[in-house]
Parts: sequence; C-alpha cells; structure tokens
Amino acid sequence: MINYEVTVFTGNLALASTFNNVYITLVGTDGESKRIDLTSWKPSFFRGQVSHFIVSCPKSLGKLVMIKLDKQKRFLQDSWYPAKVEVKSPKNKTYHFPIYHWITDSEVYCFREGTALRIFDDSNSHLGGCSRQQELKQRQKVFCWDVYAQGIPHCIKGNSIQSLPYDVHFSLTKTAEMKYTAVTGLVELELIEMAELKKNWTHIDDISHLLCAHRTQVTDFVHKHWKEDSLFGYQFLNGVNPMLIRCCKALPKNFPVTGDMVSLHGRGSLADEMMVSGNIFLCDYKLLDGVQPNTINKKKQYLMAPLILLQKTPDNKLMPIAIQLKQKPAKDNPIFLPTDSEYDWLMAKIFVRSADFNFYEVSVHLLRTHLLAEVFTVSLLRNLPMVHPLYKLLMPHTRYTLQINVLARQLLISKTGVLTRYAASGGKGVITILQKSLSSLTYSSLCIPDDIAERGLKDVPNFYYRDDGLKLWEIIFRFVKEILTSYYKTDAEVQKDSELQKWIQDIYEHGFLSQASTGIPQKFSTVDEMVKFVTMVIFTCSAQHSAYDFGAWMPNSPVTLQLPPPTKKGKASEKSMIDTFPNIQTTVHGMAVMWLLSKQSSDSVSIFLGQYPEEHFTEEVPCQKIKDFQVELKRLSAEIKARNSVLDLPYTYLDPDVTENSVSI
Repeated sequence: MINYEVTVFTGNLALASTFNNVYITLVGTDGESKRIDLTSWKPSFFRGQVSHFIVSCPKSLGKLVMIKLDKQKRFLQDSWYPAKVEVKSPKNKTYHFPIYHWITDSEVYCFREGTALRIFDDSNSHLGGCSRQQELKQRQKVFCWDVYAQGIPHCIKGNSIQSLPYDVHFSLTKTAEMKYTAVTGLVELELIEMAELKKNWTHIDDISHLLCAHRTQVTDFVHKHWKEDSLFGYQFLNGVNPMLIRCCKALPKNFPVTGDMVSLHGRGSLADEMMVSGNIFLCDYKLLDGVQPNTINKKKQYLMAPLILLQKTPDNKLMPIAIQLKQKPAKDNPIFLPTDSEYDWLMAKIFVRSADFNFYEVSVHLLRTHLLAEVFTVSLLRNLPMVHPLYKLLMPHTRYTLQINVLARQLLISKTGVLTRYAASGGKGVITILQKSLSSLTYSSLCIPDDIAERGLKDVPNFYYRDDGLKLWEIIFRFVKEILTSYYKTDAEVQKDSELQKWIQDIYEHGFLSQASTGIPQKFSTVDEMVKFVTMVIFTCSAQHSAYDFGAWMPNSPVTLQLPPPTKKGKASEKSMIDTFPNIQTTVHGMAVMWLLSKQSSDSVSIFLGQYPEEHFTEEVPCQKIKDFQVELKRLSAEIKARNSVLDLPYTYLDPDVTENSVSI
C-alpha cells in the first residue's frame, strides 16, 4: 500500500468547528483514492486545530491535482471552515491545497492544488479544465449581477445579508460588532438623549460639547482652527476630498473673478499668478448643480454647487481668494472674498464645506471606492477560479466588501437610510450624483499618477495625499508587476487568457456601463495594460478608501444646511450662521454615521495592506514577492511616521500600517 500523510487545518474563526463526518478523496494524474472518513479516527476538526491522518492507496496516484471534501450530518448539520490541506506523498513531496471556504451542506467540493494555473495551462488536462468550468458555473449561480438604480454601477443580487453566500459574510466578531455599533453608536457617543431633538442650535459652544464624545488629534485641531483660511485651503489637499482641486490656467466663464476684485498674497497680478507662476487653483462642484436637495423634517435643505479660487502663497500655504456659491453668475449670487465681513466670508466657506461633504460621501467615497470595489469583486468571483493567479492576488482585497455594501444600501441610502434622512444630498440627490459622477468618471482619474499630472498638481507643496499616494502606488505597481509577470511572459499569453478577458469585460460592462468615454479597457492586449489595471484595483480597494476624521466637528463638514446662502453681502451674522446649521437631531445622527464609518473594527488584525493571512499562493516566487512587498510597505510607513513627527497635523491616512486591505467598513 502507498501511504499519503494528510494534514487538515481548520480555520481559527468563530464557529469554524464541525462535529459532522468529514470525508476526503485524493485525486491525481494516475487515479484517485477511495473516499475516506477522516472522522472515524476521532472528532478533530475544531477551531484552529491541525489534524493529521494517513490515506492509504493500493498504488501511486501520480501527481496530485485536487482533493474532494464533503461532510455528512452526524447529530445535526453544522458549518465547517477548513483553511487548507497539505498532503505529503511517499516521495516526500508536499502538495498544498488552499481552501478558505465554508462548507455548510453535504455536497462534495473540489479544491485544486495550490500552484496557480491560467486557463490554457489546463487545456491539456480534462480534469483541470472540467473543474474550472464546474467551479465557475456554480459561482455564477450564486453571485449574480443586479441593478440598484439605472445609470450607476451594477451590484450583487441580494437585498439582505441572509441572501449572500456564507463565504462573503462578516466574521462572527465583526457581525456582532457592526450590530452593536449600529444600535448603540449614539449611546457610545453619549448623544442618545439628543438624537431626537429637532430644535436648532442656539450657540456655537453647545456644538462644542459634542466633541467630548469622539476626540482625536485631528478633531481637536479642526475645532481650534476651523475658521481659518489656511485650514480651509489645506483640506482641499489633505482633507477628506483631495480629488477635486486642479491648477487653474484660465477662469471658467461662469466665474467672473477679476484682478481688481481679489487680494493676492504676494506682488504678482492674478493673470501672472495664473498663467506664468501656476499658483492659482480651482475647485468646481459643478457636478452638484441641479441636484434636488433633501427635505428633512418637512423643511427644505440647501446644497450649493460652488466654485472656489485658491492661491499658493509665498510661504507655501493654499489660501482661498474667492468663492461663488452657485454656478450661474447673478446679482443674487455674489462672489465672496476674504475682505468681506467675518460672517459673510465664514458663511461662504461653510456652504463650500457642506457641498464638499456631500460630494465626497457620494461621488468619491461611495462610488469610487465602495461601488467600484463591489464590481471588481463580483466579476472576480464570477469569472476567475481559485486556481487562477489573479484570483489569488486579488481575493484578499475583496474581504467583507459585498456585505458592507449590502448594509450601505440598507442603512445609508435606502428610503429609510441615514443619508436619505439627514444629508442634503439624501434621497433622489444621491442617485443623481452617482449617475452624473459615473458618466464623467475616467480611468485616468482612478490612477493617481495620471490624475495628479492631469490636474497639474505635481509641484504643489505640502500635498501629503499626493506624496504618500504616489509612493504607495509605485510599491503596489512593482509588486503586481513582479507577481503577474511571473505567470504572463508575453502579451500573447494575456490575450489568450479567456478568463482574464471575461473579468475585465464584465467590469467594463457592469461597472462602467459600457461607456467608452471612461477610458476603462474592454480587454487586455498587453501585460502592461493588465498590470496597471490590477494596480488601480488594489489601490482603489485599499488606500483610496482610507477613513478620515475631519467631519467630527460639524461646522467644518455640515451634512446639510437648512437656510439658503446669503444673496447680499453684509447680512450674515453669528445668529444667521447658527440658524443655517442642521438642527440638533440631524447633527448628532450625522456624527454617529461618520463615527461608525471611520471606526476601525477589532476584527482588522492582519488585514492591513500587504498582510495575507490566507495562503492562496503556494509557490516560492509569489510568496517571496509578498515578503518583499511587506518590507517596502514597512519602509514607507517609517518614512511617513518620520515626516509626521514634525507636523502640527500629522497625515496618517495613507500609512500602510493603518490602511486596510479591502473596503470593509
């Protein structure tokens, strides 16, 4: 008899154990073993346990290709989470079988040996080819596309957590934590008594009391400096939304700022600063123009589509020099200036900050990270089998994304969702912004090196999002290139991989709705095209999604505003400003949502960027490349920490040590 040493690793997750009978079949190029009952030895498939067995065969099975696993009810049907299986042959060769899959029924499941294989690597193997087809056929029944609303990226079919496959559910720890925070976030913030107060604020100091519930270095800094032009300008570079600012070489026709109107920092004229020095920058929220504002507590809300002109000063600060709150110039749409009265200017900035909050949450955060990550994930699960190298590379960057997005559709943007009830863009506005954002989205804007160049921001000082983002992109790019070029040596091999081509085709069709204007590739013709796109996917799912803390002080990021902006100068006052702020109920619910969305899960151990606790790759080359990747990320993290040590306001959001692998919150 020929003996094979089998080692089964049960995952270290809650409820991963099973008391059912577990069976294994070894499948090789020269035959397969009998179906062996591993549980007949003794119950041994407990959480985190490593179990050893001997499987005897009358003859050698040749090169092992796959294993079959199934479990049958003993007392009651339970779930089991095997992490991996290792099989040592009589010739001392160890075969690795990555699993990382919940087995919840009595079906037989096939798992391939861990060596990554493209579809044409299996073309001469009937066994391999059939297993790929069967796996994808089954997954395509489970992971189906759906349309949440016309004109926005498609999503996973399933309107509840229960409708999702078990493999994409949160861990028990995270599930309990999300339920806890969703229910008790207001309690934990000590705001429960204020949650239903529909009264207006009466004094700015009353709002300050809310900070006691959620204080960080950033919130304290913002609270202290929120009125200052320097922080207002800084946030366009290093705040929640660094995606809109661009160098301005010519003013838009609908923003009639003149040189006589503005007070510049330094001696140059507006024309010289704009055309020669490149020191003038524009933020244009034209995408918000025409969006129907929300109605909250039967009261109309206000959402502007402002234009902001900023100047880089001789001391390397970015300072606002003009604000127009609506797109169309008119007598009742004045251009506000820093030389105006204190509250005229402050009110203009507050309307900008509210517009920025709504633009960021919907266009940047929801669309450009959550919804796109979901498209990347569903296409991956429908089109790439576990044995495919790109599946192995990208699967860690999809963790929890599908469930968090189902929750977002239920709890944030549904008819009863928090954004719908309390944000200026809630309800129809969210869908309108998503539709307009997707129709204007470009591939280059998702790739930070191209985006920074196109917006003319290569030389702006103190732009930490750019500095850290470009370094992080380059590290990810090198890692992706080294991994993928070890499998794809030529452009012809890329073109030949029909599974890879179907993955990008589905993303183009379901994510970008077949809009060629986006520049998203419909197919991959070269290795370089594939490497760049996969780099973008990882960057989008990790770094681009990093949480920010600038919104905890409400006046700096009002979720909505309940009075219209001033139509004449000289009318604004502290009282009119406070009356314009959202009421107490809206403020505290908005704070609770931002707190929840920026709160790091206790389940995030070992899932930061570069950490791959699930060993999908088993070959020496990719495993070594992962170690090299981790070293580079540690080096960048040390650089960022050293830089931050001398900053009044550290910029930590792209530090790999705090950047999660996936969109999971």
